[in-house]
Amino acid sequence: MQQTGVVVDASGYESTLQIWVRPGSSHTRVGGEHAGALAVAVAAKAVDGAATDAALTALAQALEVPRRGVWLVRGAAARQKIVGVNLPSQELARRVNVLKG
Repeated sequence: MQQTGVVVDASGYESTLQIWVRPGSSHTRVGGEHAGALAVAVAAKAVDGAATDAALTALAQALEVPRRGVWLVRGAAARQKIVGVNLPSQELARRVNVLKG
């Protein structure tokens, strides 16, 4: 199973994931790929962190984890972000592969 974009933390339960956020989209959608990262389109504009918050919420729903189980690690003002996800690395990779299609 390919694990593009997934980095395993030593704990095995907090992994990081690279996402590409597309703010100002007509609808919120998690899926597909952009430059190896999981694509997350959100309707929120990239103003005052609204797009980042919307992307984290959408990602949590798509990965079927509580919102508190997804957090920003790096890239607050960038479209490319690194997020932490409270899932075992193998399970995260499986779910991301499904979303990437």
